[in-house]
Amino acid sequence: MRASLLKSSALTLVVLTSAPAIAQDAPTAAADPTASAPVPAARASSRKTPAPSGRAGSEIVVTARRLNEARESIKPSLGASTYTLTNQAIQNLPGSDNQPIQDIILQMPGVSQDQFGQFHVRDEHNGVQYRLNGVILPESIAVFGQTLSPRLIERMDLVTGTLPAQYGLRSAGIIDITTKSGLKDESTFSLYGGSHDTIEPSAQLSGSSGGTTWFASGDYKHSDLGIDNVNGNTKAIHDKTDQFSSFGYIDHILGPNDRIAFTGGYSNQHYQIPNPTGLVGAQTDVNSNPLSVGGVTKYPSEQLNEQQLQTFGFGAISLLHSAGAFSFQGSVFGRLATLDYHPDYIGELLFNGQAQDASKKDVSFGTQFDSVYKLSDRHTLRAGLYFEDARSKSYTNTNVFPTTGDVCDPSGINCVQGPIAANAQPESLIYQSDVTQRTYSAYLQDEWHVLDHVVLNYGARFDENDGVRNERQLSPRVNMVWTPPATGLTFHAGYARYFSPAPFELVASANLAQVFNTTASPSIRTDNLAYAQRENYWDAGFQEKIGHFTLGLDGYFRRSTHLVDEGQFGAPIILTPFNYAKGRIMGSELSLNFARGGFSAYGNIAYEKAQGTQIDSNQYNFTAADLAYISTHYIYLDHNQTWTGSGGASYKWSSGALANSRISADMVFGSGLRSELDLPAGSAYPDIPNGASLPDYVTFNLSVGHKFGKSGFDVRVDVENLFDKIYEIRDGTGVGVGAPSFGPRRGFFLGISKTI
Repeated sequence: MRASLLKSSALTLVVLTSAPAIAQDAPTAAADPTASAPVPAARASSRKTPAPSGRAGSEIVVTARRLNEARESIKPSLGASTYTLTNQAIQNLPGSDNQPIQDIILQMPGVSQDQFGQFHVRDEHNGVQYRLNGVILPESIAVFGQTLSPRLIERMDLVTGTLPAQYGLRSAGIIDITTKSGLKDESTFSLYGGSHDTIEPSAQLSGSSGGTTWFASGDYKHSDLGIDNVNGNTKAIHDKTDQFSSFGYIDHILGPNDRIAFTGGYSNQHYQIPNPTGLVGAQTDVNSNPLSVGGVTKYPSEQLNEQQLQTFGFGAISLLHSAGAFSFQGSVFGRLATLDYHPDYIGELLFNGQAQDASKKDVSFGTQFDSVYKLSDRHTLRAGLYFEDARSKSYTNTNVFPTTGDVCDPSGINCVQGPIAANAQPESLIYQSDVTQRTYSAYLQDEWHVLDHVVLNYGARFDENDGVRNERQLSPRVNMVWTPPATGLTFHAGYARYFSPAPFELVASANLAQVFNTTASPSIRTDNLAYAQRENYWDAGFQEKIGHFTLGLDGYFRRSTHLVDEGQFGAPIILTPFNYAKGRIMGSELSLNFARGGFSAYGNIAYEKAQGTQIDSNQYNFTAADLAYISTHYIYLDHNQTWTGSGGASYKWSSGALANSRISADMVFGSGLRSELDLPAGSAYPDIPNGASLPDYVTFNLSVGHKFGKSGFDVRVDVENLFDKIYEIRDGTGVGVGAPSFGPRRGFFLGISKTI
């Protein structure tokens, strides 16, 4: 209902490797022990795990490290742009691992901020795939909230650009997370809280026994700012949230060449939907008489009581084998996601003419197999298979008023909703759907060292998606990396063909005829099913390391067919995918890192332009005027942001009176997402969809902290939005934009943790 209602690094931030780690064979900079310095990715097998300590025997430790390296060698990012963030860097960020993982990802190049905690990588909507220890994590239904906690991260890579054939189905970026393990015996308990009535206790436990290690984390969060405030004031109305999340990892070494592991997690999140102020809901019938619902004829927006509950659970069992020139990891996984939206029955009927109770449940399971074989000094082969079976069940109970009848043109497609019938009483429309989808994928690629300093990674993958549509594609990939000798330079260039089905868990199923001649009747009666996006993607760039500086520049150019976008079109805050028949996206990213001693700093700036034309699926969600304009014009995608930037710096004292103290700051800049551009009366069209942009903004966060020697206590103070900038992420207009959203105002937070 909110949609309609709002329309009438130590300054160690750093190993944020902001400069793209684009070459597998790029030279590696050693990390300073007092600061998380930017580290360009070296050969995949050189991604060492931290030196472990604890009860595990030395033979177990050596085996575990070797198997970790073997797992990393299976999943290269040769030729792609890779940005890296370590656990230490997260700890040094303002907010550390107490903030949502989305806010951390905003510090990476080319990532722009959106409402409800969403983010966009290189101007693509929801094209991100999460992987935990190399295993694909099936997607959640939820729009806002976090299904993964930063507390589980040992290392996080954002891999984007022209991806090797190993990566598919989601192509904007791969969030590749290496989780914490239990080679270090310790327990950490923390309490964090402050502004917006925030309270967040958490615990992390890790340990080992013989060949078995484990890590577990859990946290609870309460806040009075659960979702973006729809007003620009300090305190949101009706915006409480209670969230619980947990994660567990356990592995057991079966022998010198084999390990079995379980990875799993669960989150349960309850949200109130925030209310606007100063609005009154009322409905009148065809005779202009006010309608009464439960004896109420007028409803103030401040009293609305809409709520949403989201749950997400996942689990994966993996077997890793490595012997000689051959390594593989095989996994089986499962996922359960639910969403329940509970409306304000009276309020939504009086504001919008409809009130919908909605429930959605998605269940999936599948298998994944990835392998690597070093054929010779010049050739390394990688191959894999993937299968997923998903089932989605939806239930809606929509209360509406009957109307005097829709008036349609001769085509029967463009209609105008009639006025509400005299003395109308609400009617209940129940709709249920049950759909399934199967996904099949396979890939083969060769890492060919053509010359000593030139590497060519080429291959192809095949994907078939059998769901609401049956679609398939063979996708070639090729990347070249050149590292001139005796320099700090690395050049890369590549091409990728992509195939990205619309997110199954979000695909809408509707019975349009059911709502005809009611207050829920659409003005357009065309309902083509969502297509898979097909795309040609070119990318090129370089990285230069000069002393303590690392500079990176990357550019990309994309052409799409059936470009997938998403919008919020109903009362529940859940996104619905739709397609533009054609899309064109281009951009560039510039990043700079510096690290020396206890000081480090980074900065990123990205330019992007994303446009689409001719909406060719789920047209009933749009007005006739918008469809007509978009059918003959390229328009900006609603989430296009021309300029996006982030940066930060940190310092950690290693000696003197301030030893073990740290200070850090970071910032996010955006030139503004898109909004509707109203045209003067008498124009051919009433407005240009996404024709304007919102004002630019920049926000700063600050953190100071101190670790008290060997006591295990760590104290931090964080300030969010240091200068109390009032900025609007969305104004409620634009294609598929349901409601306005403002960024959080200034907040003060205190955290204390104890490690034993």
